[in-house]
Amino acid sequence: MIASVHFPILQIVLPLLLAPVCVLLRGARLAWFTALTASWGAFGIAVALLYDVLAGGPVSYAVGGWNAPWGIELRVDAANAFVLTIVAGIGAVVMIFARKSVEHEIGDSRAYLFYSAYLLCLAGLLGVTVTGDAFNLFVFLEISSLSSYVLISLGKDRRALYAAYQYLILGTIGATFYLIGVGLLYQVTGTLNMMDLAQRIGGQEDLRGVHVAFAFLTVGISLKLALFPLHFWLPNAYAYAPSAVTGFMAATATKVSVYVLLRVFFTIFGVDFSFGQMPLGEILMILAVAAMFAASTVAIFQNDVKRMLAYSSVAQIGYIVLGIGMASVTGVQAGVLHLFNHALIKGGLFLAMGCIAYSIGSTHIRDLGGLGKRMPWTAAAFVAGGFGLIGIPMTAGFVSKWYLVLAALEQGWWWIAVLILLSSLLAVLYVWKVVERMYFQPAGGTGETVERAEAPLGLLIPTWILIVASIWFGIDTRLSAGAALEAAKTLLGAG
Repeated sequence: MIASVHFPILQIVLPLLLAPVCVLLRGARLAWFTALTASWGAFGIAVALLYDVLAGGPVSYAVGGWNAPWGIELRVDAANAFVLTIVAGIGAVVMIFARKSVEHEIGDSRAYLFYSAYLLCLAGLLGVTVTGDAFNLFVFLEISSLSSYVLISLGKDRRALYAAYQYLILGTIGATFYLIGVGLLYQVTGTLNMMDLAQRIGGQEDLRGVHVAFAFLTVGISLKLALFPLHFWLPNAYAYAPSAVTGFMAATATKVSVYVLLRVFFTIFGVDFSFGQMPLGEILMILAVAAMFAASTVAIFQNDVKRMLAYSSVAQIGYIVLGIGMASVTGVQAGVLHLFNHALIKGGLFLAMGCIAYSIGSTHIRDLGGLGKRMPWTAAAFVAGGFGLIGIPMTAGFVSKWYLVLAALEQGWWWIAVLILLSSLLAVLYVWKVVERMYFQPAGGTGETVERAEAPLGLLIPTWILIVASIWFGIDTRLSAGAALEAAKTLLGAG
């Protein structure tokens, strides 16, 4: 045991308390250093918790000394320890990237507001992941969402305000649906603690209130994780937000929402009710396959790379949900593994586009001609990340798609395995559009007339940290696949 007994609460309190400090400091450099300290501190705590959970089992923390179910419980097991690590890790890396990116896109005069909102968003996401209380999950969800709206609105393009407003409306609808579902469960069971809910729902599955709560929670969570066709807020939010915000949100926000789906349907309701008595598995798999093909097809016809990657995220969420919908150990392992791998890949890709936006002032495909020569390191990072999206061997994307295929074949669903392979070919088409422009077409376009020099190290290093990590976990899968397997067993009660 290497983690302090207070690490679960410190995971949330550290960024939450330092957020207002950024406002008080005002200075861009001091605010950045404060946010950097909080981010890396949270990452260190997450790694320690993951180590302890994998070595010794779940960790429970009673806030204020009030034991569950009367008090608020923070509970860390194999499932959320894995998600905590990736969220905190991405946040720490993005904060390195943020210094120059925020200075360029937002400006020093408003930088402290960015860092404050960023820490609130990080605290909210970590709180959603670590809490063992269904209502407090809603509270932390709102903390992360409200700060996300602010972060998106800081984009230079005026359309960022519309994107933030659209996200606010749909996010509020999703949160309301979730809250109604929790309220109905409280009416039936008289408790909000997740483990206590799971016990008290047993034997009451036939009650109408439980069924209605299940439906409200399904819709609310699906909106939050941008499951097709409830994904309309995501493309604009990713396309017009500042580069650091896009990289952070694309790698964390929807992944935490996927975790909420896992926790609600596997822990609270249980696999027998969610995937046996209720037709959740069939619904998730149909929507997942639709997302894989529809969103990838739309991505092919996008002219802005950030928007293209946003639609790609909707498709990749489809792969994650497909594995979850199989409700088997291998399927859930594949879904959780792809959650981890896609966070690294898509985070790296959006940071690479941030490097390009910094250097040439545009992410439009027409403006990327000749960047393979002018910005070789940035272009190479995009190509390596693109390989991960496609699922080329020796990348993390290949590993999780391989497990998805194995899960489908275990069930005898060979046609699902074929669909996974065919949808991956669509990724080849939209990734190739960018690669062709960068390496095989001359410079030209209507972007800002600036010298297309390589991005500074302050942007390249964090980009390559994520890209190298995505390659590393495509070669050595012991940690990622092993932790995902433990998470799947925990959720399914199989280990």
